[in-house]
Amino acid sequence: MGIMGGVAVGVCLLLLLWGGANGLNHHDERGAWLRETGGSSMATPVAAEGGDATEPVTPAPLTSNTALMRANPVEVFRDQLINRRDFAVSPTTTVKLPGVEHAPGPGEYYASPALQRLIEATPRNQLGDRFGQFVGFIDDSALPGPDSLIIITGATETELRQSGAATLVSGFTSNPYGENASAYMTVLLIGAIAVFFPVLLLIRIATALGAAERRERFATLRLIGASPKVVSWIAAIETAIPSLAGAMLGIVLAVFLTPAAAQVSVNGTRMFEGDLATKGGMATVVVILVVVAATLVAGYSTARAGIGPLGAARMVHEKAPGKRRLVPLLAGLLAMIMEVVITRTVKFRTPWLEMPLLVGGFSLILIGIVIVGPWLTLHASRIGLHFARSASAVIAASRIRGTPVATFRSVAGLVVAVFVVSVFAGASSIIQTEAAPATRPGLIQPTSLHATIGAGQARAEVEQVADRAKALPGIHSATIAYAHSAIAKGSGPDLYIQAGDAPALGFENIPQADVLSLDLSFLYPWTAQPLTLTPAPVDRLSALVPAVMVVGTDGTPEAMDRARTLLNGSGITAQPASSVMDTQLQSHTRLIQGLAVLAYLGMFVAIAVAGMSLAVATASAVLDRKRVLGLMRLMGMPVSVLRRIIVREAAVPLVTVLFLSIGLGFFVAWLMVTGINDKYRVTWPAPDYFAALGLSLLLALVAVTATFSVVRAHTAITATRFE
Repeated sequence: MGIMGGVAVGVCLLLLLWGGANGLNHHDERGAWLRETGGSSMATPVAAEGGDATEPVTPAPLTSNTALMRANPVEVFRDQLINRRDFAVSPTTTVKLPGVEHAPGPGEYYASPALQRLIEATPRNQLGDRFGQFVGFIDDSALPGPDSLIIITGATETELRQSGAATLVSGFTSNPYGENASAYMTVLLIGAIAVFFPVLLLIRIATALGAAERRERFATLRLIGASPKVVSWIAAIETAIPSLAGAMLGIVLAVFLTPAAAQVSVNGTRMFEGDLATKGGMATVVVILVVVAATLVAGYSTARAGIGPLGAARMVHEKAPGKRRLVPLLAGLLAMIMEVVITRTVKFRTPWLEMPLLVGGFSLILIGIVIVGPWLTLHASRIGLHFARSASAVIAASRIRGTPVATFRSVAGLVVAVFVVSVFAGASSIIQTEAAPATRPGLIQPTSLHATIGAGQARAEVEQVADRAKALPGIHSATIAYAHSAIAKGSGPDLYIQAGDAPALGFENIPQADVLSLDLSFLYPWTAQPLTLTPAPVDRLSALVPAVMVVGTDGTPEAMDRARTLLNGSGITAQPASSVMDTQLQSHTRLIQGLAVLAYLGMFVAIAVAGMSLAVATASAVLDRKRVLGLMRLMGMPVSVLRRIIVREAAVPLVTVLFLSIGLGFFVAWLMVTGINDKYRVTWPAPDYFAALGLSLLLALVAVTATFSVVRAHTAITATRFE
């Protein structure tokens, strides 16, 4: 039952991990068109006489095999990012837009089911009025997950060209992350290995559980004439049968747990259950590999134990581990350090070299921790034996010194789990480096929204929109900033405002002038130093054109959304309204947060598996030594002393390698993060890490104390009747 249960849990986790990896891949492929497109830019340079493209660019024409798309406008509702794509196509277009039968016309939109439900459940002046008329749903084939908030809207060619942010596209890519694909896959591979390794340890420990219980029976078989080869075959078959039953049970568990696994949100959306479904071929491969591995391990372990007609030796001393066990760990660290050095010294990224160094180095470190653990445990036991002052301390230290490999094997799963948790916590801590925008005079306020005004917009129409904004609940100002010309994409002139509007923008110490000048960087979320107003070189604004509108709100979600909806649906803006808070919902930050969800899930799996591994391994150790422990009780040793021996034998190797695992975990996290992007910084871990570490130690305590009943049952007087 123990073997079957351990294998069932291991196979279930393996199938869920495998399904999760495939599901995440499908999740990203379906959303790839939102990040990258195939085609050309909207404008084509016109060559001068000398052949150089020095003249102003001429817009490329819209043809039947291209579509005009406004790329990645910022569309936010509450704290959720809506992926919006605006398209204009010719009547004879052949471009197939993802997930829709035909392109929407101006004023029409297609929405994902989740977004349409949100639109219908929200007052229209907070969301629905931004988009126009609903004409259909976007198919699941173009949605990363069931919670995806995606909208495809129709627009006129003139409107998109005037926005200055449109491109001509002829197709859509299936590469999920473009230039970041290598880094993204590296992170996923490292995460998968980190969770996969403790699962393998669990299966290995569970299959070894039966060997300890069957030593006496194997000795009896040897006594009546069975050869060592026959005994090994019997041990292998006896392990294969419960392993096969456990593997089949693991498949059933994986099928039942798939709907629960699909509820995990990645990048703001769950995955479709079909993405995680256990495929027949995949399940067959996992079952065959696990059963074959368990069978071979059982047969090899029995043959190596050297069980003779009189049983195994009472105390088998292992060969003392040497310094050579440091080699895999040092090799892994060297590989990851080399990757960081290459990243910081070479101008061009080399994914073909960086990924193997990171992934291979991480794998070597994981293996190295397990290999070097017995060597460190041996030295700790020698120190402990020198200072031992009680019977339990002497016996535990002596046993650890005699069998450091077997002793450390009991806690190997938990040591690896602590290392994995430290890596995940260190890597996830880079999210905390994203500082919230400051609320200070001279900086645009986080409760404000701003939008650039399209070229050619009439002053009267812009002022009318400003008046409508001031009349909405929760909005206290609507300031129009003017310029000599409309703001082009990525650059623009200085802005000019009426002196009376300066307090609404959060300025203090306002100069004495009717018209004030303001640098355009005031609108940028990355502006850290407060700006100052200066008297403008113009006396009046009548000769200038409206360039920007800044709407001040009371900061409530409803007021912010009303302001967004009014500006985005007014027709005067070249880009959707945005706030300095919006940047935290975009680009790499969202990806990191999505990966952090997987990291915390990985922490939970690693800790749970490690707890089970420690309980099984400790019970196996008690069964393996029941003769020795039984003789101690026969001589009068109390059960409490035996329990203290078991606790010490688990605590010494755990404490010996625990701090090494924590330190290595954060160092590896730093190497991994720096190797992927040297702009990230590993900071102090979140409180969740200390909770996970405390849970690990609590599980260790529970796992060891759970074996106390095994100690009493298998060390009773009847256990020594063979003597």
